[in-house]
Amino acid sequence: MSATSSQPVAPNAGQQSVPFRQFLLKIHSRCNLACTYCYMYEAADQSWRQRPKVMAPETVSRAARLMAEHAGEQGLSEVHVVLHGGEPLLVGANRLDELLGTVREALGGVAAPRFTMQTNGIRLAEDPRLLPVLDRHGVRIGVSLDGTPAAHDRHRRRADGQGSHAATARALELLTDPAHQHLFAGLLCVVDPTTDPLETYNALLDFNPPRLDLLLPHATWQSPPPGLPTRTTPPATPPAPGAVLRPTPFADWLCAVFDRWYGAPRRETGIRLFEEIMALLLGGTARSEVVGLAPVDLVVVETDGAIEQADSLKVSYPGAPATGLHVSRNTFADAAAHPAFRARQRGFTGLGPVCRSCVRSRVCGGGLYAHRYSPGAAPAFSAPSVYCADLAVLVDHIGARLRRDMAELTSSQGKASR
Repeated sequence: MSATSSQPVAPNAGQQSVPFRQFLLKIHSRCNLACTYCYMYEAADQSWRQRPKVMAPETVSRAARLMAEHAGEQGLSEVHVVLHGGEPLLVGANRLDELLGTVREALGGVAAPRFTMQTNGIRLAEDPRLLPVLDRHGVRIGVSLDGTPAAHDRHRRRADGQGSHAATARALELLTDPAHQHLFAGLLCVVDPTTDPLETYNALLDFNPPRLDLLLPHATWQSPPPGLPTRTTPPATPPAPGAVLRPTPFADWLCAVFDRWYGAPRRETGIRLFEEIMALLLGGTARSEVVGLAPVDLVVVETDGAIEQADSLKVSYPGAPATGLHVSRNTFADAAAHPAFRARQRGFTGLGPVCRSCVRSRVCGGGLYAHRYSPGAAPAFSAPSVYCADLAVLVDHIGARLRRDMAELTSSQGKASR
């Protein structure tokens, strides 16, 4: 499928574009791991092969000036700058320091930069110069860890097949030291339903993360999730409330962790997915691509300066994140007005017909945009998530738990007032 034929339909006439508040910079396009589920190197889009390994200083400078311009035009007091890859720490301490300084200088007097980084952490333990640089610029660090050593090393391996858990654990020991724990943003774990959910959760808690991100492996109807090869055709109708849906191994895994997390006598950590589903069920809002209907406010700049959509789209087809825009000739206002971004800012009306008819749609939001890809759908991302059944079970499970607790609270308050 060509990039042209699969572009999203144009948004409604008169729709206002949403300013970008998150700028994801792909500062290094290679990695020191070869993870089995990596959407960048193992999925349909292989554009990384034609891109430079490292973002050039002039590209950083141009992107930073465009961020400042966009923040000024939109009246933003702060912007979130996410350092990503590949593995971003492969740029080295000197280049990293220069890059962060360039962005900070460009945004000075316009908007405060809030730096974050997603990393496998390995280089933190190998190069002692990195943490001081990150600390000096106030970069909050999220580390990818998949639980126990065995679970982690099953998927997150080096190119020679050796596991990486021991190296990541050494990095986490540095980050959890009192001298650096203020930089520790949390852990990212990709769900593997063949692992024991509580064993995995406890292994993550061993590092006292302030927050966990539990992510579903990137998959589509064309390339179904591992263990669910039968999911190749999107459902014609949404799952009915209370329906028994099986198999839902990802939901079963997540429900087990939710019950442990929610029922703990004290707060052990934050879990973004659960917190956002709860907020949405209670009538609140969430700022997430994974659930809810918040308009997308994240834009990606690749190492070559290309301005693109979220890199999770690489799992769908070659060129899926592409917009044809570039920091050398375009602005972020151009990107915000691009049909590909505006189509993802339509909220409920941007969902396909099956999702719009589902009672859970304002909570699950149709799931992650990339997971909705189906070559037979028109437009291509209008299908329900390939995790539709799992999301339905998870949302219903959390909703039932909240309703039960609220009923008990109301009952106890009624008794107390008598």
